[in-house]
Amino acid sequence: MSAVELLSAACLIAGAAFFLAGTIGLLRFPDVYTRLHALTKVDNLGLGFTILGLLVRAENVAGAMKLLLVWLLVLAASATVSFLIARRARRHGIANWQQQQ
Repeated sequence: MSAVELLSAACLIAGAAFFLAGTIGLLRFPDVYTRLHALTKVDNLGLGFTILGLLVRAENVAGAMKLLLVWLLVLAASATVSFLIARRARRHGIANWQQQQ
């Protein structure tokens, strides 16, 4: 295997690990706000590693630019949608999770 293939494989594996961590956070965290945090932060990082892993294998500049455009659009959409969900939850009176003492 060449260095490019190793770098690509490492980035794709790291991306999959971050996606897995985000999914576990979605299932394990107690309220909507912490679940949104897990999805937006960790999944965006996972997508970044996945895109990076695919970028080093891109055949031409046009393909690489399309990958970057997809990544930027997903970042913008993720931030916007998570903000809207959190605002809607706050307006409906869903409180933050408080640890019982």
